Amino acid sequence: MASTPLSAADSVQPLPSMADLRQWETPYADALERHAAREPLTLMVPGHGGDELGLSARLAEFFGTRPLQLDLPMLVDGVDLGDDSPLSRSLELAADAWGARRTWFLTGGASQANRIAALAVRGLGENILSQRSAHSSFSDGVLSAGLAPSFVMPSLDTAHGVAHGVSPDSLDAALTAAASAGRPADAVYVVTPSYFGAVADVAGLARVAHAHGAPLIVDGAWGPHFGFHPGLPESPARLGADLVVSSTHKLGGSLTQSAMLHLGDGPFAEALEPLVERAVSITASTSTSALLQASLDIARHSLATGAELIGRSIAAADAFRAALRTDPRFGVLSDGFGAFDDIAAVDPLRVVVDVSRTGVSGHWLRQRLADADGIFFEMSTATTLVALIGAGKTPDLERAHRALAAAVDSADAHAERSSADTHPFPALPEPGPLRMLPRDAFFAGTELVTAADAVGRVSADTLAAYPPGIPNLIPGEEITAQTAAFLQAVAASPSGYVRGAVDPGVARFRVTLAS
Repeated sequence: MASTPLSAADSVQPLPSMADLRQWETPYADALERHAAREPLTLMVPGHGGDELGLSARLAEFFGTRPLQLDLPMLVDGVDLGDDSPLSRSLELAADAWGARRTWFLTGGASQANRIAALAVRGLGENILSQRSAHSSFSDGVLSAGLAPSFVMPSLDTAHGVAHGVSPDSLDAALTAAASAGRPADAVYVVTPSYFGAVADVAGLARVAHAHGAPLIVDGAWGPHFGFHPGLPESPARLGADLVVSSTHKLGGSLTQSAMLHLGDGPFAEALEPLVERAVSITASTSTSALLQASLDIARHSLATGAELIGRSIAAADAFRAALRTDPRFGVLSDGFGAFDDIAAVDPLRVVVDVSRTGVSGHWLRQRLADADGIFFEMSTATTLVALIGAGKTPDLERAHRALAAAVDSADAHAERSSADTHPFPALPEPGPLRMLPRDAFFAGTELVTAADAVGRVSADTLAAYPPGIPNLIPGEEITAQTAAFLQAVAASPSGYVRGAVDPGVARFRVTLAS
């Protein structure tokens, strides 16, 4: 692929019809309001009773009385009971909005959705092929379900320590290799969009997975807004994905910890639907938050009817990128996405600022902006800052640009440049062989050994070096000398750390006694 900037419009799919006036409805939220309007005397949970009296006074002072009035328990007539309840109608509207066969509201975030997906596909078989840069919640699901994983590596921008996605060709090669090794995949798991706004070819990935007889799970946690404006990529459910994890609160406007799981209407839908339903039942709370579910209902309505506002958000983000391009101190990371064959489009609501020319660490700059200016970027790497613009929001990005420039030109930045670490990380090592199932290794007896003694032993932990955040070890994998050296080199760098390590310097590893 030529090294040219990509825009979201490069892979725009036809929008779902917005002629359906039902998308203006909010059945579940309306039902909560009707219930609250009755001014009920509640002799049931929750204990705050829906009012500001007694011990609830401080809670009402903090939140106001409205959240307490709307905070209903489950199983209330006229709210969530029955096949045609307001909650059921809200779920149907959500499925229609994202192009799914069925949708579940979740109050445990996308982490719950990832665990559900792993548990569900275990009903199809134990072998799963996963993008190596999967979220830790999916790794937890693999462990809980007793899945046997094999992996496909995402493309890497080694200059910035950034992991992107997987191309259809890479997936096909990995699936073919897994089948040749006698472990054909029963399901496939990929991540798109990435933390940095790179969008994979979901339609192509779905075709490849289906050709190999496997459903495609898409961790679309960072793309809940996809499909709701012509300048955005399409919803993965409409592109052939069989399960789509959607962290609605991230850019879709619902309350923190609320999410959705969408079941696509593809060749595996009949088999997956009861498996997902059972997995939902064993991971969900029996005291599901009405407030979080109502926020999902309202967020769906806002996205489905908010194309004009979303367009303003895209325009604001485009203006921010344009300003950065004219500033010699900064760059825009997505301008180089054309060099990666796995990237089919870009999320325009993610602006990744390349700060490599400033000579200061992105981590330092992010903290400086938070402390001095009250400006909070989503995340940072050694060379980037990630700005996230919520769908339909237009934050003051000119202020952000001014603060960036001032911070880079400050005396503190000069001191930071003088002490900056300039040693590059070693090359990313290949994973060691999987000698035990992750579940078996996790529950095995363990001991702590030195890094030297850990080589050739089986890891009981998941360790991931940042950057780029790809798990370098999972439970059950053999620890190689290259992996141990890589993790220690990252841990020793001022701009790196290893998540899951027993100690900050990775001097010791937790290994299974059986290895």
